[in-house]
Amino acid sequence: MNAVYRFAEKYVSVTTLHSYTHDLCSVYRTDHAPDLYVETTQADIDRERSYSTENHGSSDQYLESLAVYRGIAEQMPFYDTVLFHGSAVAVTDVSVTETDMTVVNKLHAKCYLFTAVSGTGKSTHSALWRRLLGSRAFMVNDDKPLIRIGDDGAVVYGTPYDGKHRLSTPVGVPLHGLCQLCRGEKNRIERISGQEIYPVLLQQMYRPHSGEALERSLLLLDRLIAAVPIYRLYANMDIEAAQVAYTKMTEEG
Repeated sequence: MNAVYRFAEKYVSVTTLHSYTHDLCSVYRTDHAPDLYVETTQADIDRERSYSTENHGSSDQYLESLAVYRGIAEQMPFYDTVLFHGSAVAVTDVSVTETDMTVVNKLHAKCYLFTAVSGTGKSTHSALWRRLLGSRAFMVNDDKPLIRIGDDGAVVYGTPYDGKHRLSTPVGVPLHGLCQLCRGEKNRIERISGQEIYPVLLQQMYRPHSGEALERSLLLLDRLIAAVPIYRLYANMDIEAAQVAYTKMTEEG
């Protein structure tokens, strides 16, 4: 089975054994000529199963979808793009509905990305932003967005690999702030240096198996740190946490 999909402004030819990945990615489908190619085999599926005990009971078709995204992530650094583990929420100047997402880039949307180790509450915090801001906020991606990093800044892109809540939008939104989320009894946020957050970002960025792609990814991470304001938020998961973060990050970013 084969189809072409648009991810982070690149066109990816995906060839699979099963249909699940194509159903998952259907909203990103295009007839455009591909820039890169991903083709999976049973060996790729078996390899995904071996990576984690959580995958041992998963179906072949689900594991194939992971293998496809891995194949994309291995090639994306050569297009100035990395896969990142985080929850990306966008804010606009006006109310946005599903029907006008096609013009979201004309609404001066700004994206804010929250990253942390699993279980810290990234999705919960992003949900608080949507609760605070209502229809002025929407999810770009709630789990594994792609980030394209250029000389003029970074853009976060929605993908269908969007976490258990399946929250994403097929758009690209300029990144205006990157925040490490930490648990805390009192809500407070501080601006931090790239050096302080570098180990966290390195852990949360997909690290390609190819040495050349990994080297390219590290250069892109350095570029990302230089281009985007970086924060650390201590949050207790109350609505006040979203207000504290929103006020600080939007004032500066």
